[in-house]
Amino acid sequence: MTELLRRPGHTETLRVGLTGGIASGKSTVSRRLSELRALVVDADAIARALQEPGEPGYEAMVAHFGERIVQPDSGALDRAAVATIVFEDPEQLAALNGIIHPLVRRETARLVSELPPGGVVVHDIPLLVETGQYGTMDEVLVVQAPEDERVRRMVEDRGMSPEDARRRIAAQATDEQRRAVATAVLDNSTTIEDLLAQVDEWWRTRVL
Repeated sequence: MTELLRRPGHTETLRVGLTGGIASGKSTVSRRLSELRALVVDADAIARALQEPGEPGYEAMVAHFGERIVQPDSGALDRAAVATIVFEDPEQLAALNGIIHPLVRRETARLVSELPPGGVVVHDIPLLVETGQYGTMDEVLVVQAPEDERVRRMVEDRGMSPEDARRRIAAQATDEQRRAVATAVLDNSTTIEDLLAQVDEWWRTRVL
């Protein structure tokens, strides 16, 4: 693992919230920040890892929902079955969140505790604005791209229909809502090279 950054003259951790709508390019920015030696904490990735067989999230979910959420051939979670259960029953959704969220917070705290003095932690949170977590961050990075371009990416790269893609976009915060809480907006309307240059410039001026 690459040694994490220590900011000269700083002892406090810099907390950065990274967000952006679906297919905006947030994953590209996240990878670049990791290359720049920030600790990137991806809440979704942590949650998925905790739901692998043998992990505490998996065990707690099976104990609560029963064997109906386990694929009989592999023993892995049947994520489609879980989704059907929780999205049809708000109480079951709350139960799932009650299982997973504390575990994610605990693992996040463990990762952050390993940061060197003056380190940088990037919280990669798709719903940063919707959940109000932006208020706990020192910096809020928002990645944006035109809606038509995002729809094209979801159709071509993820196999969605245009209608499904637009529904996914409509279910999230608007660009205006994200910009309202941003300390920096990264424009991903042209090339990846241009987006990465914007990340590097932000890192140079705001972090270093």
